Amino acid sequence: MPQEDFVWRDAGRTVVFRDGALGAAAPLLGEHGFGSFTLLSTPRGLSSAPELAEAAEEVHEVRPGGVPEAAAAVLEPALGAARLVALGGGRVIDVAKALAAVSGAEVAAIPTTMSGAEMTGIHRLPAGAEERARGLVRPALVLADPGPMTSQPETPLRRSSMNALAHGADSLYTPLANPVSRMAALRGAGLIAVALDQEPGARDRTALALGSILCGYAIDSALFGLHHVICQSLVRVCGSPHAETNAAILPPAMEALRDRAPEQIELLSASIGTEPKSIGQRIAELGRPEGLGAAGADRGRLEEALDAIEARPELRFTPEPPDREELRSIVESAW
Repeated sequence: MPQEDFVWRDAGRTVVFRDGALGAAAPLLGEHGFGSFTLLSTPRGLSSAPELAEAAEEVHEVRPGGVPEAAAAVLEPALGAARLVALGGGRVIDVAKALAAVSGAEVAAIPTTMSGAEMTGIHRLPAGAEERARGLVRPALVLADPGPMTSQPETPLRRSSMNALAHGADSLYTPLANPVSRMAALRGAGLIAVALDQEPGARDRTALALGSILCGYAIDSALFGLHHVICQSLVRVCGSPHAETNAAILPPAMEALRDRAPEQIELLSASIGTEPKSIGQRIAELGRPEGLGAAGADRGRLEEALDAIEARPELRFTPEPPDREELRSIVESAW
């Protein structure tokens, strides 16, 4: 079915999914209660939306690096803002959520990638201010414009898409999974797979962006297990980039779940156009990962990463959690 613009109101959150939303961001923000706001972005993001920067009361650039450090760097200047607007990828949006966790501000997110951060209350906190946090924050308003969300070149777009697909896939089998989260995850995964099978010049980028939104909703509802525990630990310890790590780990992680969650893997396989026995191969065809080593992961810190994986409580959301040797095998198969 053709994808259409829509407004989705969901328990204190509004998602405006609209082609051209970035260009109309300032009036759209005003329509939804963000008439005055502080803007968080990067130089690249600001150059794409000069009118939005002009409409902001204050503008703060989010520096490179991890979310806790980047959030700490702008915590005091942004502390008095009642409304924060984040324009950018997952790191920028997570910084806004981290700041709001301390200040109590409302957050609006305008994603320029398929990170899914705009749909979740999952994030880290500003370094040194963890005890001041009031709780985790989910954006109250999302302006989702398919063009900017899917504007990366082909190779990074595919890897970013695997990050989005992983949100849906990893949410299917947790103890918090529910009929709505599973429907969203499977629909989102199918949209992503079909879009990536198309030629880049004829790709349905609206469907690809919608798939990311739905999978982001699913992981926010049902949380995650094996795949994200591994990926988050590798990114933090071994230093591999987020999207590339997801693309490399997702095939062996789903293979490891084939016998642990057979019904869910069968449904996921069908949604992306394959059978359970071929799920790893199919995901690798979609994401075309280069491997953790080529992505810059530090193999010398593998044991430290395994320690971090085993220490994560979310690993218990995986049916029959793998032991250290199986975890090692999953990671090494993606190297």
